[in-house]
Amino acid sequence: MATPTEIADYCRVPLGTVYQWSSRGGGPKLIKVGRHLRARWGDLEDWLDAQTIPSGNGRTSA
Repeated sequence: MATPTEIADYCRVPLGTVYQWSSRGGGPKLIKVGRHLRARWGDLEDWLDAQTIPSGNGRTSA
């Protein structure tokens, strides 16, 4: 399981962003273990996959 610091490092976001995801939602599934936040690495990968945007390939110009 990943700690908030590991999540922030892995996603290259500020640690505060991870805590905002926890309080406001919108990020990967986070789990409270006692007083500590954790994320399963698989859940983090699934969330990142869901954030993928299509490349510009296949666009037609007007």
